[in-house]
Amino acid sequence: MTLGMPLARAADEPVTVGVVLSSTGPAAAIGIQSQNAIRLWPQTLGGRPARYIVLDDGTDVSRAVRNFRKLTSEEKVDAIVGPNTTAAALAGLDVLQETGTPMVALAASAVIVEPQSDPKRQWAFKMPQNDSLMATALIEHMRGQGIETVGFIGFADSYGDSWWDEFSKAAAEGGPRIVAQERYQRTDASVTGQVLKLMAAKPEAILIAGAGTPTVLPQKTLLERGYAGPIYQTHGIGTLEFLQIGGKDVENTLFPTGPGVVARDLPDGNPVKPVALDFTERFEKEYGPHTMTQFAGDAWGAWMLLDSAAARALAAGDAEPGTPAFRQALRDALENTRDLTVPNGVLNIDKDNHQGFDARARVMGTIKEGRFAYSGE
Repeated sequence: MTLGMPLARAADEPVTVGVVLSSTGPAAAIGIQSQNAIRLWPQTLGGRPARYIVLDDGTDVSRAVRNFRKLTSEEKVDAIVGPNTTAAALAGLDVLQETGTPMVALAASAVIVEPQSDPKRQWAFKMPQNDSLMATALIEHMRGQGIETVGFIGFADSYGDSWWDEFSKAAAEGGPRIVAQERYQRTDASVTGQVLKLMAAKPEAILIAGAGTPTVLPQKTLLERGYAGPIYQTHGIGTLEFLQIGGKDVENTLFPTGPGVVARDLPDGNPVKPVALDFTERFEKEYGPHTMTQFAGDAWGAWMLLDSAAARALAAGDAEPGTPAFRQALRDALENTRDLTVPNGVLNIDKDNHQGFDARARVMGTIKEGRFAYSGE
């Protein structure tokens, strides 16, 4: 779909943003939340009219790349927002470099933007917190609870790989000790074998490293098999479908999350609360109580980031939207974003860090009475 109306005069040339989402397929629970926030985007960017072109990739990497090529070659977009999955974002990096188009990804893994010495990744930015930031939040919480041993079960893909790398590295610096590691496919119908191996190692806690509704299966299986220890998840669980499908099986889950997800519960001194609460109220006015998620907050943050960068790129007066020079100016402005508060944190982006969040972008959450809540820790 196309949102916004381009104007005729060159001086009013709109800023055009292509959006690649997983509105269908296995990652649809994430993509639909992103799309709901994008429907609320203002019709301006940097003070100019905005034109948004939204395409579904069906959670298919090849289709995502075709969308990247369509947006850059046919629509001449000034920037791309999305996709929702790490694999699709990585597959699109070549297109970004070939066309000189900046991307603000809505997928989580740090490999999308690291290492910045890679020319392709110089065009890539992303909204979700790096796994390393969230992994250390989990480790700190486990240590605070006196947990000494932990088991790990994660997706058998780039998401699981990234989480294993970051979690095991953080745990190695003082515990807890990881006593078992298992993997599973997002489409698996059973993880009984993996769960039995985890439980045989007798971990005091277990981390499930996945995203969306496929993370319910190992948690449900653990409970069915009698596991009684605390179960941790990643910020990738933040969808309404996770709550609906998980039901009572996911009550008391512990997970790191962006402040936007639990904005109403945050203490008044939290530096992100005013912006997070403003968007939460805007979003839930449209979609209903307790509908705010990590992925909606990230998509709104992407608009805020592009709005700030577009204003600075246009103020330089060197290039108009729709040109290679403007795409370069927009990339450079994104890379020089300072102290921009968005629903899930405060962004300080530079040439060595194309994500930009610090510890203000994470809090510990839990699930109480079927909704995401601030754990108070």
